[in-house]
Amino acid sequence: MANAASGMAVDDECKLRFLELKARRTHRFIIYKIDEKKKMVVVEKVGEPVLNYDDFAATLPANECRYAIFDYDFVTEENCQKSKIFFIAWSPDTARVRSKMIYASSKERFKRELDGIQVELQATDSAEVGLDVIQGRAN
Repeated sequence: MANAASGMAVDDECKLRFLELKARRTHRFIIYKIDEKKKMVVVEKVGEPVLNYDDFAATLPANECRYAIFDYDFVTEENCQKSKIFFIAWSPDTARVRSKMIYASSKERFKRELDGIQVELQATDSAEVGLDVIQGRAN
C-alpha cells in the first residue's frame, strides 16, 4: 500500500467537526475511522454535548481500530471548571493486524490536521481508556 508510510488522506469533515468541538463545544466526542476503499480518514460518529464518558466508551468497537477525540470537562482542586481535549488511538488486541498497522502508520499525519489536542492516549483495551485514566491524565 503506497500510502501506508505517509498516512491516509484526511476528509475535510474531520477538521470541521474538530473545530466545532474545540471552538463552539457543539460535540462531546468524535469517532474517526479509516475508509480503506477511499484511502482516507472520515468521521464515523459525533456525540452530542449532553453525552458522557460512558456513552463515548460504548461507541468504541471491540474488534476494530479507531481514532477518537473526547472533550473532557472537570473541576480542579481549586474549584475551577476546566476542559481538556483528548486524542485516543484505539487499537484493540483483537483487531486485524493489517488494520492496526494502517492506523499506526497514519496516526501522526492525522493528528497534525487537528490543532488543539492537549492529551494523547494509546489504548488496546477498555481498561487503558477508562474514566480513571482520563481523570488522571487531565490533572
